Amino acid sequence: MNTIRVLVAEDQSLVRGALIALLNSEPDIEVAADCATGTEALRLVQEQPIDVALLDIEMPGLNGLNVAKELAEHPCRCLIVTTFGKAGYGKDAMEAGVDGFLVKDTPPEQLAEAIRRVHAGLRVIDPTLARDSLLAPDNPLSQREAEVCRHLFQGKSSPAIAKALHLTPGTVRNHISSIMSKTGADNRFEAAHLAKANGWI
Repeated sequence: MNTIRVLVAEDQSLVRGALIALLNSEPDIEVAADCATGTEALRLVQEQPIDVALLDIEMPGLNGLNVAKELAEHPCRCLIVTTFGKAGYGKDAMEAGVDGFLVKDTPPEQLAEAIRRVHAGLRVIDPTLARDSLLAPDNPLSQREAEVCRHLFQGKSSPAIAKALHLTPGTVRNHISSIMSKTGADNRFEAAHLAKANGWI
């Protein structure tokens, strides 16, 4: 039996430990590496043979979707496992070319089977998420607007966002105005929460 070498990238230590224990109990799966950031995940996959990378979406540094995009030409397969089963995330994941997308309340035996299927070259998408993703509106935000919106969601002021992104305050205000228009929100904070709820940031 060929062992499937898996990387677990998850920033919550308890969740990462549980995933490692669960997967190592499978006779044909071995957790060969683990980490807490997307940047570290990318480095580990490039430094050693990994068959399937199990990636969380929201991690420090590169998020799981960005790691998957970076590995698009790499033989390692990418399976997103996240708490955030949002349609926007699912749509972004499929557009990024990930091989699988599951939510963390997936039964353990289904997760192990998903790893086997992804390793075999199949695509595994949570059926509810797949349906919702097809019905979800496209992300209307540009990449820069999404960056501004992420800072808004953290409660930062316009001057603080301008400093963090090396923009002028006027440019930040223009981006915020555009974000509010595109989300149909009455204020910047509502816009950020709507973008988050839809999985656009």
